[in-house]
Amino acid sequence: MADDPHYFLGIDGGGTGCRARLVDQGGRVLGTGNAGPASLRLGAETAWTALMGAAAAALGEAELDTTDSGIHVVAGVAGTSLKNTLQTLISKPHAFASLCVVSDAEIACLGAHGGKDGGVVIAGTGSIGFGTIGERDIRVGGHGFPISDAGSGADIGLAAIRLAVCAHDGLRKRTPLLTEIVSGFGNDPSQILDWLDHATPGDYAAFVPQVAKHCAAGDVAARSLLENAAADIAALANALTAQGIPRLALMGSLAPVLLPFLPSHLQQRLVAPEADALAGALILAQRMAARSSGA
Repeated sequence: MADDPHYFLGIDGGGTGCRARLVDQGGRVLGTGNAGPASLRLGAETAWTALMGAAAAALGEAELDTTDSGIHVVAGVAGTSLKNTLQTLISKPHAFASLCVVSDAEIACLGAHGGKDGGVVIAGTGSIGFGTIGERDIRVGGHGFPISDAGSGADIGLAAIRLAVCAHDGLRKRTPLLTEIVSGFGNDPSQILDWLDHATPGDYAAFVPQVAKHCAAGDVAARSLLENAAADIAALANALTAQGIPRLALMGSLAPVLLPFLPSHLQQRLVAPEADALAGALILAQRMAARSSGA
């Protein structure tokens, strides 16, 4: 198997976790793997460790390893706007036939539309709108938490904590959600400040299940948080549509949470993704391999 040069490895490295999928030339899945967060916000070393950990797990299932030279790899990672960190990552030595690192939004878009023109709005730990028309890529948002990524899990978590502290201080009405959040920090805002010093976007996003649970129970603060996030996601969708994106899919771990809160006209316009981001990474890996061989 190691002598066959036609193997393709797709990796999806997000702010919460990292997934990998290895296929052969015919598209048969040979192995899958998982690892920790691979966002470049966490640094090049952390991202590389996660990417290679997921890769090693997928290759291990196929009785290959990361020293095999016949594998074409595309990794989509969060945080590619951090140019210096990205450059450090792509300069890492490796034994693969090729290794290309792109935005996780790009591989999601490729997967969602089977490599055809289209756009995606991703709502996960972070958020971004991304689309392609011909050779042109269009990107809106996704510049990183907390200055961007509106409507993301991290953004919802930050807003929830902010409201909870306000409620603790009597500046707004307490609700079960807000009371629960502050009680998780011993009813002491100073503990929240200590936590903020080390919290990652994924730590903020971890509050989303709590918010969703309380929203389902009728908590007005929780519902407001999800409505505001959905409005931000709708704004990303509208910005892509305004630039001529022909079709649009909603992706990411928060997609099912926020979909009911999107405007009805937008819900009706959305198309179901054809496949996931890993499929998109594999499409790109196969394209790049064909280009390098002159096919």
